[in-house]
Amino acid sequence: MMAETRCGQVGVVRRAIAVLGMLLLASAGARPLHSQAPDSLTARMARALTEEGLVGVAWSLVTPDSVTLGAAGIRDLGRNTPMLADNRVQVGSVAKTIIATGVLVLATEGRVDLDAPVAHYLPRLPIDNPWQADAPLLVRHLLDHTGGLADVHLWQVFTMRGDPDSPLRSALGPDGSVVQVRTRPGSRFSYSNVGYLILGLVIEEVTGKRYEQWIDESLLAPIGMHQSTAAFVSQEGPAADTLLAMGHFEGGIPAASFAVPVRPASQFTTTAADMALLARFLMSDGVVDGRTLVDSTLLAAMAVPFTTEAVHAGLVSGYALGLLRRERWGITGKCHLGNIGIFRAILCLYPEQQRAFFASYNIDPESANFDRLDSLLAATLGVPETAALPVEAPGIDPAEWSGWYLPTPNRFAQFAYLDEVAAVTRIAWDGEMLLLRPFQGAARALQPVGGPFFRLEGRRSATHVLARSDDGTPIVSDGLRTFERVSRARILSLWLSALAGLLGLGYLLLVGIGRSGIAWRHRRLADETLRWASGVLLVLVLAPLLYLTQPMLAIGDPTVANLAMALLTGLLPLAIAGSLVLRWRRGVRNWAARFDVLALVAALQWCAVLAWWGLLPLMLWR
Repeated sequence: MMAETRCGQVGVVRRAIAVLGMLLLASAGARPLHSQAPDSLTARMARALTEEGLVGVAWSLVTPDSVTLGAAGIRDLGRNTPMLADNRVQVGSVAKTIIATGVLVLATEGRVDLDAPVAHYLPRLPIDNPWQADAPLLVRHLLDHTGGLADVHLWQVFTMRGDPDSPLRSALGPDGSVVQVRTRPGSRFSYSNVGYLILGLVIEEVTGKRYEQWIDESLLAPIGMHQSTAAFVSQEGPAADTLLAMGHFEGGIPAASFAVPVRPASQFTTTAADMALLARFLMSDGVVDGRTLVDSTLLAAMAVPFTTEAVHAGLVSGYALGLLRRERWGITGKCHLGNIGIFRAILCLYPEQQRAFFASYNIDPESANFDRLDSLLAATLGVPETAALPVEAPGIDPAEWSGWYLPTPNRFAQFAYLDEVAAVTRIAWDGEMLLLRPFQGAARALQPVGGPFFRLEGRRSATHVLARSDDGTPIVSDGLRTFERVSRARILSLWLSALAGLLGLGYLLLVGIGRSGIAWRHRRLADETLRWASGVLLVLVLAPLLYLTQPMLAIGDPTVANLAMALLTGLLPLAIAGSLVLRWRRGVRNWAARFDVLALVAALQWCAVLAWWGLLPLMLWR
């Protein structure tokens, strides 16, 4: 049951403050702030919401002369209340833009040096960086997602035990787990929520305050974002706010916001009007009430990367200082996307035209085409289209880049093996187009636009570049992901290992159960040398049913289901090895026995591979 724990008077006061703020802006001669009246845009957004299976959305449109607010759809399906333009919403990873801007405030004040090592501010944070001697991990690398850090583990996001008041350091693990640097800092983009968690720690170390309090007081308040906060806010419980729109899981199931350990990376509550104020500030000279809050050169440098291999090869798109330069819908801007499972948000700025838009949706289904709705908002701004590059013969021989590729580094270190097996992309040049054929997903074709540059069909500017790493290995990058060529032997060996393991496990399960059934039916002793392996396998196959008894958010907690899965996956190789010893002792004189041995060996080698990659035993809470 969902309960509103704040009294109605608090909601009335908040609404009164919001209305008063709008009136003051207008009376002071500021650009007018309009609520979106029912019109064609609202109608189109409402229709698109319905057709895409979404619930509700609140948005703001910024032009040089005005800010327009709008909303469509439902705020809370459980109560069937409409979404309003002044409802508070959440933004997921758009919070990173807030954190990055806060760090730029400290840089402007001379309290943080973006090019100083992280260890200078957090000397007790253990960092394992093989490139430490000539490429230490810098504050800038965290801001740009180029530190080579892995992204979160499940327990850092999906947990029922999240405590919004816990020390940030605890979100790194017991005793402050070592921060692993996997690629040379600065060289490649690798999205990492953990990196922004560490930035939260830097803010706290430098200011002596909780990062939430400092952000609210030293960034949001000067900008005038009085309806926003970095603190935890939910729709129910002690941190409830009746103005906050309800989030929804896929399928339209209402869900209150939950605390996550890596809160600097995604915890932020705001309104469409406040995000318009942020957009104006980020497109300004950084001066507020006669005081330089952020140096204008730092604001201009947001979404302008300069350290990565892709940039050195000439590709201008990429991520820097909390924003991403991207071309979408035929126009190029500085954007950030965000999602937290129950909300999905987007902020896009077009500084040259002093235009921007923000939208927050209170559901985030994978099947929805959010581009359809975002493009409606972007088109309303009237930003000129990006000049289209003509198709032009490449200045290199793309055939030299043909081969099999893997994303390097992969995003989630916890599941690196799955990427090694399933994230393979074959790249080939057919004489006219560069073809990208992922092992999973639809193939894509890239058009050459001169030099080493290519673009996705439908785009107007270069989206990919062909380059080589320091050791000469061919790479293909879109500024966000870097695909590095690997040997086919490496991929095929992993595939053959997985295939043999799956076939072996399937044999052990089916044949072992079949033999046990025969023994039970005829009341006589049968050859049950596989009974240990098949018994554990049978229970392991049924164990996922335990997950139906727990909330989805508890997938990163040591629940009964997770503990059972860890126990069974830990016992599996022991049971297989025991069955192999038993089978060998009883002899392998016939074909059935030989097939048993073959299946047991195949299954056991795959268990060894999974253990090497850290997936056996499977402990999702680590």
